[in-house]
Amino acid sequence: MKVVNLVFQLFFLLVIILLLIYFLAGYDSAFEADQNCHSYLSSYDNISGKYGCDHDTETHQWILYESNDKKEPAKIIKKFRYKFL
Repeated sequence: MKVVNLVFQLFFLLVIILLLIYFLAGYDSAFEADQNCHSYLSSYDNISGKYGCDHDTETHQWILYESNDKKEPAKIIKKFRYKFL
């Protein structure tokens, strides 16, 4: 019985820690994440238009990326995750 109780307490502690990490990390809204992405974007020399910000609705984040002239995937520079609950 002690082992079951210990396992339950550890599981409960892990859930609490994960919830705290989720709610304390990230931006409060998509607007805040968007503003921060575009703020970082303004610090890059974007004369050629290689840098940009895009909204990913599946993962609830804004992504700062660098695109290539070639047919290769864009390089992700920074992600700005926001809370959706």
